Amino acid sequence: MKDAKQRFAGRYRPPSPKRSPLITPAGAQALKDELNELWSNKRPVITQAVKEAAALGDRSENAEYIYGKKMLREMDSRIRYLQKRIDQVKVVDCLPTDQNKVYFGAWVTLVDDDGHERRYRIVGADELNPSQGYISIDSPLALALVGKQLDDRVELVSLNKGYDIITIDYTL
Repeated sequence: MKDAKQRFAGRYRPPSPKRSPLITPAGAQALKDELNELWSNKRPVITQAVKEAAALGDRSENAEYIYGKKMLREMDSRIRYLQKRIDQVKVVDCLPTDQNKVYFGAWVTLVDDDGHERRYRIVGADELNPSQGYISIDSPLALALVGKQLDDRVELVSLNKGYDIITIDYTL
């Protein structure tokens, strides 16, 4: 018989790397709004649905009850996550003293080797939204950009790509 390490080796997942606690004021407000929405509006509705489904009788074969309990567990998990995360985050609400360099909250316009322009904003991990150009401060590109200034070159060896910084802006 295999020992425990061999049997569970395929299931092991290393813990995810620590995420940066930095967040913009808008991102912090979005987390608070989501927590409030879940706690005040959505959770009472699901709790009531579970209560009504439980009143119907045999819970072991009651699909509405089972599904409602599953939804409640998932929602409670998200609520716990948001509560912990809101306590952990550090809201960055001031501009850096040197706005000619790339720091958290900056909008950065890059040109790659093929001449394609891309604009990114460096934000917290909870605000990540590639469709809006928001990249996490923990991403390889953001880590390479932090501390750079206008006309600096950034090389991403893992992607075999290079970028030139053409603008740095701190406006919302």
